[in-house]
Amino acid sequence: MSFAVQQAQSAWQPLGIVPGVALRLFGMRRSGNHAIVDWMQRNAPFGRSVFLNNCKPGQDPFRSFRGIEVNGAHAPQHKALRDMSAVTGAAGDGALLVMSYEDTSPAEFTGNRQVSGGFDESLLSHNVLIYRGFLNWAASLLKKMQGNPSYSLVRRNAILLRAMDTYTRLLGMVEMAKELAVTCISYDRWCRDEAYRADLLAELGLKAQDNGLGAVQSYGGGSSFQKDAKGAEDLQTDQRWRQMAEDAEYQSVLHLAARDEALTDRLSRLFPGDAALLAHVASEKPMMRGGLA
Repeated sequence: MSFAVQQAQSAWQPLGIVPGVALRLFGMRRSGNHAIVDWMQRNAPFGRSVFLNNCKPGQDPFRSFRGIEVNGAHAPQHKALRDMSAVTGAAGDGALLVMSYEDTSPAEFTGNRQVSGGFDESLLSHNVLIYRGFLNWAASLLKKMQGNPSYSLVRRNAILLRAMDTYTRLLGMVEMAKELAVTCISYDRWCRDEAYRADLLAELGLKAQDNGLGAVQSYGGGSSFQKDAKGAEDLQTDQRWRQMAEDAEYQSVLHLAARDEALTDRLSRLFPGDAALLAHVASEKPMMRGGLA
């Protein structure tokens, strides 16, 4: 047995299985992360998969996940933290492994600090970046936080503005996808283009078995706008900014975003429609005529 094979087996020992495809996924909250992971699992080899949800950045993903699914079904997190292989072993060798990270990307890590702690990144089949158009993403995130009574206006907007900074750096990585050898998934295009989804499955090394959008996922409380929607095809995810257009908080966020040159520069290439609307917002004064006088 070669040294490389021994290393790989040692790294996967906590799982009790050797995955066939191992994916590490990054995406901002409200960017369709769980819908895309569900789609990946529905196309896993023989339906066998392990999903480690929302791992803590900078730590061992096998010890820092906030939720776990095995073969597409929720599994006991506390038991898995005590004895991972007793829970994940049911997936068997060759299963799909997905480890997700929210509200971060490799762009947030420099120097010796690594996204997944001491995990051997050479064992990953692909790093995946999920991204969504700014207007709908910001609308969805703000709407979600507005539904939480423990969040004051100041707190939720502080969170959103900080997230915008991370979002901007994530877009920078999307633009460098080829150089960084990462797979990028546009949630907007993923929702509307079946052929795009099929091409992505092939790129990720998964055979298309169920290429539909699937059911609405319960993570994060499901849709912030359509609580009764059952199928993802029923969600109007491309209309969120229109549904928030008259919201004063959302308007204020757009006025700030429109003046962030790093953000608008990247949007001009990746989401030119969003950039054009923000340019229009920037041309308008955010305060009443006469200012504070």
